[in-house]
Order: sequence, then C-alpha cells, then structure tokens
Amino acid sequence: MANLKEVRIRIASVKSTKQITSAMKMVAAARLRKAQNAILTLRPYAAKLHEIMQDVGGNLENSGENPFTMAREANKVLVVAVTSNRGLCGGFNINVVKRVIQMLNGDLSRQYKSGQVDLFCIGKKGADLLKSREYPIKDVETEIFNKLAFEFVTPIAEKFMQEYLAGDYDKIILVYNQFKNAAVQLLQTEQFLPIADTEKTFVEEKATTQVNYIFEPGKQEILTELIPKTLKIQLYKALLDSLAAEHGARMTAMHKATDNATELIKDLKLKYNKARQAAITNEILEIVSGAEALKG
Repeated sequence: MANLKEVRIRIASVKSTKQITSAMKMVAAARLRKAQNAILTLRPYAAKLHEIMQDVGGNLENSGENPFTMAREANKVLVVAVTSNRGLCGGFNINVVKRVIQMLNGDLSRQYKSGQVDLFCIGKKGADLLKSREYPIKDVETEIFNKLAFEFVTPIAEKFMQEYLAGDYDKIILVYNQFKNAAVQLLQTEQFLPIADTEKTFVEEKATTQVNYIFEPGKQEILTELIPKTLKIQLYKALLDSLAAEHGARMTAMHKATDNATELIKDLKLKYNKARQAAITNEILEIVSGAEALKG
C-alpha cells in the first residue's frame, strides 16, 4: 500500500494541474469566440469574391492567359504548412505535419527526391516538428499570429505571388486546419497557385444559367485586379481558419485534461482512504495484540 504522504502530495499536484487546465480552457474559449466571429464574417465575402472572379473569367475569352491561371508542369513546388506557435492543442499540429510528410512521400515524391520541394512554415510548432524529422525548412513565419490582420498577411501573399511569377515555383500548396466547430477541425490541402481555370470552372458551375454583364472598365482589367485580391483573401482566410481551429482544439484538449484530472483525483482519494483505513486497522491490531500479551 502506498505511503499516505506520497498520495497526499500527488493529490495536491493533480489538483494544481486541474486548476491550470481549467484556466487554460476558459482562456481558449474566450479567444475562440473572437476568432470564430472573424472567420465566420470573412467566409461569405471570400466566397462571393471567388464567385465574381469565376463569373468574370467565364465571360472572358482566353482567361487562361493570365499568369496566375496558366498551369505548368509542377517541377518546383512550395508547401506552406500552417500550424500554431504554442502546443497543448491535441493533434492540431501533428496532423498538419503528417499530411505534409504524406505528400512528400506520395504525390510530391519525385520532386522531393530531386530537391525541388521547399517547405514554408507559418507557426513555430510545425517547423520544430519537421526539423526534428530532418526535413529542410526554407523559411519560418512566427509573428503573424501575434496580431493576425489582413495588412500583415498581404506581404506574405505578395511574396508567394512574386515567386510564382518569377518561376521560382510552379505550384504552391497550403496545408492547414479548417475550423468547423470547437471540437472538429478539418485538415485541408488547398492549391494556392496556380488558381483553377476560371473559364472551365465557370462552365462547370454555371452551365444552367448564363448571365451577360456590362463590365467597366473591361473584363481583362477587372480580372487582373481581382485575382491578386482573391489570393490575398484566400491566404488570410486559411490563417483565420487555422487560428480559430487552434483555439477550438486547445479548448477541447484542456476540457478533456480537466475531466481526466477530476477522475484521477477521485481514484487517488479512494486509494488514500484505503491506505488510511489499512493503517488504522494495523494500529488497532497492534494495540489488541499488546493488551493480549499483557494478560497472558
């Protein structure tokens, strides 16, 4: 039977841990509320902007001539892994890392073996996990989540666009967790560049309804201006999704940790009471045995 003092110390330790996890759960819940409002507000705007781009591209002849829509052989690929700067959020970070590794050993194995795949990590935890597995990291961005705003995301999106236009990369892929609810995150692998052929997408999605619009200044000018904005919004939405998913995952993880601590405290108290009862019984037996010995 365990020593009573050791059990008391462990009970106190678990209670302290429970207080910490409970506090972290409340903090994550407060941050989740703000991040959830941000992503739910942005999604309709991003969806409508993408729809407008498809409509303009679908009404435009040779829309595929835009450099951002012209697909080319994917010899050089950039994979952008979006994780968090902090841990204690369940499988949030490791799921992204596993998906990236799966891509490097699967669809991108040819490019990876020839050294034609670069990894760009947004978030410290993803970079640390990939480095620990000896995967080469091109660059790491850790400051963006300190104050996530569109004006801070724009330079990163512009950098990706410039590298794509310069021919440094033939394809850019985003890997991130999409927020569904506090308990569920959907792992997404999303092609950032080149964007889907707007004319083809327009024909597939709008086959039943064709509307002719009057464009001012012109279709090509609108599309040229619209595509970069859409790409910036796409990256911003991915980061907002990831941030909300992170807080949801951490809140769920801390909720489970708090419940586990509660159950562990119950088990330890039961163990303590049994040990205390055994100690009292032994003391009574010693007293009775001593009294019998005096009589004898």
